[in-house]
Amino acid sequence: MRPLIAVLALIGLAGCGAGGGGGEAGGGSAAPAAGKTFTLDIASDPGALDPQGSAVSALFGMTQYAYDSLVSVAADGTIQPQLASAWTAEGTTLTFDIKSGVTCADGAPFTAQTVVDNLTYVGDPENKSPFLGVYLPAGATATASGSKVTVKLAAPAPFALNGLSNLAMVCDAGMKNRASLKAATNGTGPYVLTEAVPSDHYTYTLREGYTWGPGGATTAEKGMPAKVVVRIVANETTAANELLSGTVNAVQVIGPDADRLTGAGLKSVGTQALVGLQWYNQGKGHPTADPAVRMALTQALDLKQLQVAITSGKGAPATQFATLAPSGCAGDAVTGHLPAFDAAAAGTALDTAGWTKGADGVRAKDGKPLSVSLIYDSGLGSAGSGAAELAVAAWKAVGVEAKAVAQNQTQLSGTVFGTGDWDVAWVPLNVSTPDQVMPFLSGPAAPKGTNFAAIDNDGYLAAATKAMGANGAEGCPDWFAAEQALYQAADVVPFANSVVPTFLKGVELDVVGSIVPTSIRMLG
Repeated sequence: MRPLIAVLALIGLAGCGAGGGGGEAGGGSAAPAAGKTFTLDIASDPGALDPQGSAVSALFGMTQYAYDSLVSVAADGTIQPQLASAWTAEGTTLTFDIKSGVTCADGAPFTAQTVVDNLTYVGDPENKSPFLGVYLPAGATATASGSKVTVKLAAPAPFALNGLSNLAMVCDAGMKNRASLKAATNGTGPYVLTEAVPSDHYTYTLREGYTWGPGGATTAEKGMPAKVVVRIVANETTAANELLSGTVNAVQVIGPDADRLTGAGLKSVGTQALVGLQWYNQGKGHPTADPAVRMALTQALDLKQLQVAITSGKGAPATQFATLAPSGCAGDAVTGHLPAFDAAAAGTALDTAGWTKGADGVRAKDGKPLSVSLIYDSGLGSAGSGAAELAVAAWKAVGVEAKAVAQNQTQLSGTVFGTGDWDVAWVPLNVSTPDQVMPFLSGPAAPKGTNFAAIDNDGYLAAATKAMGANGAEGCPDWFAAEQALYQAADVVPFANSVVPTFLKGVELDVVGSIVPTSIRMLG
């Protein structure tokens, strides 16, 4: 199971979460070595590379090599300089002082006006960026004066800086020609894409003279890799074998192969993540648009059993949406608020709603059988398929015809945001602040918006709107009340957290939501 962490991991969708300090593999000197290549295996291809065009985790992780954001968030939650040297946040006004001397990979200067152009692009609903309302508050406007950017928010946004720390900034040439970003990069980051072979590998080359990384990081540090190669390897056992053989330097693995890597003495850097999150398609024509069906499908599941299966016994119950550390809200919003496992009650609910069993044991209503499809990320590996089999068996036991289909991240994103051809989906959202999930839980349904499950929960919206008016963590009780309105209605069902380890060999690095490129040190 190798869900990379991003916004929809599918999305592990990851945001700015933190994973702990650096780690290194056993064996070899701890001294940094210059001129080496860092090779990473990921489970699925990112698709088009426009960093503002997709929320899948594979793309989010790769974006970090070639692009920067205005600010960054350290593992302890503090905001650090990146493209901005200083900033203020007062009420609904944010200001940023853009560093001088920042250059793009093509040599062009990066300016305050470039920032404004980026924010304007993402903020325009016509451009359908999935980060509108997630990393950039809806209705925000930006202006530039000299090296200063002023952002006016349409309403209070308690975690606006955290969101902007995840929003990649594209350089002028890329802004003018968005099509050029599909298979190339155009940013200010420490690396530039020099080779792209979709579904196989992507190669990034180190930039000289880069001095504006997170907290003042530069590319002059000894041990930074001269090249980064991201390889697409779907099978977790293959990836684990390649790490053990030294073919690659890093890979995320959860499941039986993780035990093998730990047993071989390989160290890892872990990130706490939400890996089990069940959604119901409430769009017209889907059986899961019926609240009774959603409740019954939830009651039919032993969520503890699912948690054990999907995490290979290494996980824990889910606690809230904003799981990635440093989380904006501390605590547990989930326990005691999900419908309890009760197969008999599930059957009774379906009977009451008019879904009656036929001679074949399958329920039907108005001549239409109760049939649901479950889609899930193929990157979850054998653990995911095992958990899916448990869910399908539980639903069949209460008279629901069910099937499970694994899809890679690109397919999964296309299904939930595009075709809508699904009834139940396991799509983990991974963010660090609760406001970042609002566009996925309210507002226009896909494909017009990012509310891909077509959720319409007045209780959630009322409590979340109240929370948005508070200052940061002061709104957490209302954020938790908002989530609980969803759980109690079985609109979404979080059922598993787990520490996702990035196993390492011949390298040390930090993970803050995704691998921090300027933290990578190759070892001799």
